[in-house]
Amino acid sequence: MGGRQATAARRDGDRPGRPSAEARDRAGRILERLRAAIPDARCALDHRNAYELLVATILSAQCTDERVNQVTPAFFAEWPTPAALARADPREVEQAIRPTGFFRNKARSLLGAAAHLVERHGGEVPSAMADLLELPGVARKTANVVRGVAFGLADGVVVDTHVRRIAGRLGLTHHADPVRIERDLMGLLPPASWIDASHLLIHHGRRTCRARRPLCGSCPVAILCPSAASLGGASAGRRR
Repeated sequence: MGGRQATAARRDGDRPGRPSAEARDRAGRILERLRAAIPDARCALDHRNAYELLVATILSAQCTDERVNQVTPAFFAEWPTPAALARADPREVEQAIRPTGFFRNKARSLLGAAAHLVERHGGEVPSAMADLLELPGVARKTANVVRGVAFGLADGVVVDTHVRRIAGRLGLTHHADPVRIERDLMGLLPPASWIDASHLLIHHGRRTCRARRPLCGSCPVAILCPSAASLGGASAGRRR
């Protein structure tokens, strides 16, 4: 996925900064190690097309991907297209997605997005960032996921809770705001790697660099991690 065409964001607010060559080289080496350690990194949300990915990503807010994947098969069997979903009874949609949490807000977003897709895009999920951001319930993170995974296009890097944590621990950013974290990562990494980087950091956060008990002793990037010593992985870093 990272090898597909990636397009840089054109708006001033999305332009990455100018980190040093040393910082960019270090970020590249981190990515290389993660690619070697996690060759199967991909989107964890089960989907067959852009519509299913859009729905799953909206449902994933404040919910685990595993729980979303448990809910979506029945959801898509009942509402397989935006047109079908746009005609759905809101109460039935709420009941179907209740296990994902915040089900009333998510149902409004899903129904609004479906209606918008039918009315303005012929029932198809658009690939343009501006069009995606017009959909109810879709912010930049969701739009980045859909563009990157479904269309192989990148305006930036998906920043979820895992990416936010890992980027900070690895010293790739000193910010807490997702927008600023994304800009830092965009400045450090070439556009062709933005999609790949998101998947790699997310999987690394799930498998190894966990929030409470990071597995520094088996971390493939411990030697490049400024947080390894404080997290208990100094000896692992020296061994690698």
